[in-house]
Amino acid sequence: MSVENDDGTTALPPGLAAAWGLRERSPKGPRRGLSLDRIVAAAVEVAAAEGIGAVSMGRVAKHLGASPMALYRYVTAKDELLLLMVDAATGPPAPPPAPGGGWRPELTHWATAQRAVLLRNPWVLRVPISGPPVAPNAIAWMEQGLAALRDTALAPGDKASVILLVSSYARSEASLHTDIAEAGRKAAASQADAATDPTAAPTADPSAEALRGYADLLRALTSAGTHPHLHTVLDSGAFDTADDPDADFRFGLDRLLDGIETLVRTRERSRAESGSAPGPGSDPGSEAGSEQGPDTPPGP
Repeated sequence: MSVENDDGTTALPPGLAAAWGLRERSPKGPRRGLSLDRIVAAAVEVAAAEGIGAVSMGRVAKHLGASPMALYRYVTAKDELLLLMVDAATGPPAPPPAPGGGWRPELTHWATAQRAVLLRNPWVLRVPISGPPVAPNAIAWMEQGLAALRDTALAPGDKASVILLVSSYARSEASLHTDIAEAGRKAAASQADAATDPTAAPTADPSAEALRGYADLLRALTSAGTHPHLHTVLDSGAFDTADDPDADFRFGLDRLLDGIETLVRTRERSRAESGSAPGPGSDPGSEAGSEQGPDTPPGP
């Protein structure tokens, strides 16, 4: 994609162009106290304190003590601001593990770091994904994910598909964890409201109580005769206690990586059988069309 119009001006929105260093971050004007960085930081503060639904050009302007029109000198629309907010909140990826351990530890580190970023900034999960990543930090995350697969026999398109799959899992699991935590907070609030002393703290873990309530509901709605496999799980007590969310995430990630490892080994065998020397991104044994990358590459 070209970043210039026919007349030589940037084809990117002003805020995104500034984030990439393709235009000045602080255009000249009467509001010299404003800057793109200050606007984005203020928007992130609003989202963190009040939720993403509270973010608007007017609300951010009020937070800064400026007029909404002054913000439009730096960002042209709310969607552009949201993109820059997400990029600022996620930040650049942490350094990968020391080389030599292979692709699996690096991809594990990459996925775990993505999930951690999203759990620290749950409002990011409420921002709809409107297209592939284009902001600087998002591209840095994509680069690090691809770098983890650099020594495998996967074709370039395979690598892009793999990091999309792993990134999607990390995002989905973080979203599930965030939703469950929010439900637990609401249950705790309702419990406190119903207590004789409204200031008393709940006496039990709301998430665990909700899970036990779910198990009781399933027992009331079903029977071992109609749902024998479900009742095997119920009888085992699997739904009676809440699992460690970190352990759940790692279990799912390991199973995902097991499948990817099978693909990597298949590609390696195909390359060995073909007798071709490995090259950057080469894979003579790939399926036809595997060079096609995903529609929406990953990023937190």
